[in-house]
Amino acid sequence: GTPSSGSSSPPSEHKPGSRWVRLNVGGTYFITTKQTLCRDPKSFLFRLCQEDPDLDSDKDETGAYLIDRDPTYFGPILNYLRHGKLIMDKNLAEEGVLEEAEFYNIASLVRLVKERIRDNENRTSQGPVKHVYRVLQCQEEELTQMVSTMSDGWKFEQLISIGSSYNYGNEDQAEFLCVVSRELNNSTNGIVIEPTEKAKILQERGSRM
Repeated sequence: GTPSSGSSSPPSEHKPGSRWVRLNVGGTYFITTKQTLCRDPKSFLFRLCQEDPDLDSDKDETGAYLIDRDPTYFGPILNYLRHGKLIMDKNLAEEGVLEEAEFYNIASLVRLVKERIRDNENRTSQGPVKHVYRVLQCQEEELTQMVSTMSDGWKFEQLISIGSSYNYGNEDQAEFLCVVSRELNNSTNGIVIEPTEKAKILQERGSRM
């Protein structure tokens, strides 16, 4: 009658199905393990895996714990306790999951959902893309080189001929205004980005007389 090593767990653990817990959330049944429910010791669900006798009155006729909450948003809560990741269908609102996470008092999930809501708000609040425009002056022979060497997000927009204002010896040099643009980085909060070295050189070359 020597007890074998490893049999220190209470006998109730050996009962078939004793590690499983049945939940009736708003009329929908969920089956999970005590280990999953015990993942967050501060959560309301932790009490269910402790087999708190005070909660026995909250069971339905099948022995499932009754929870008067929306089952639609309980799935992501249970999955988070299972694997620690927030996975939810596209048609579910983050605010709904946040409401449930707060009800069940799962602090780490509350933080995670709030971060996701904030990220989504940041994405939508960026609004339309702003552009910064620059006008460069250049001669005909420099046009090809200037357009082909534009980089760092600068884009050619428009070419305006301003005639042959300057005379080099006997040869007229046609002058152009070249309009270029680039997207204004949202992180600069409306501050115009300084042109890169290459853009500065192009500007100097373009405005030379």
